Amino acid sequence: MRSLLSMRWDDLLFAHWAVDPDIVAPTLPAGLTVDTRDGDAYLGIVGFRMASIRPRGVPVGLSFPELNLRTYVQSERGPGVYFYNLDAADPLGVTVARGLFKLPYYRAEMSVTDREQGGIDFRSRRTHRGAPPAAFDATYCPTGTPTPADPDSLAAFLTERYRFYTESAGGRLYRGEIEHAPWAVTEATLDTRENTLFAANGFDRPAGEPRVHYSPGSDVTAGLIHRVR
Repeated sequence: MRSLLSMRWDDLLFAHWAVDPDIVAPTLPAGLTVDTRDGDAYLGIVGFRMASIRPRGVPVGLSFPELNLRTYVQSERGPGVYFYNLDAADPLGVTVARGLFKLPYYRAEMSVTDREQGGIDFRSRRTHRGAPPAAFDATYCPTGTPTPADPDSLAAFLTERYRFYTESAGGRLYRGEIEHAPWAVTEATLDTRENTLFAANGFDRPAGEPRVHYSPGSDVTAGLIHRVR
């Protein structure tokens, strides 16, 4: 992969709900199928701080929080992520990402705050004109020491994804690649005060409690997208 952008992702929340694959399948573009683990599909909310997002060779970049709702898919090109939304607290970053990567980015007011007693407060409220309203307000806190996940574990299935797929407004399917060291992860607690991301994307809130993981972060590089069909 030829690197286009470099960045740092910090203090990642991974919160995943197991759902019936038939809930996810109708929402996917042609060419993608649901990726399952032990018969379950997953809807995941992932939030983090993005820092120093910059083109290769540029010394200074953008920094802002991001929050996304995603699922996991397969195609003839291999497994990957399919995003329903990516909300971000930077108008320029949103504009660039929508243009370069054809991803469903939306502008939002966001804050990520470290608590003195431990844990991270993550708040987001979408402000993107014409987009469905979406809000998230929660606190997450790691409960152990982060270590790389066993490759055969559910944690690895949910977090170790190095390819994403996206569909343009014209119905064309693209894939993109990222690179980073394996996430060091640990289980975490999640106290949710508000979450309308599922409703904003046409889903009922999944039943049951999520599987929650935390990672302190990693350096990440991203390449150009390529058309699949």
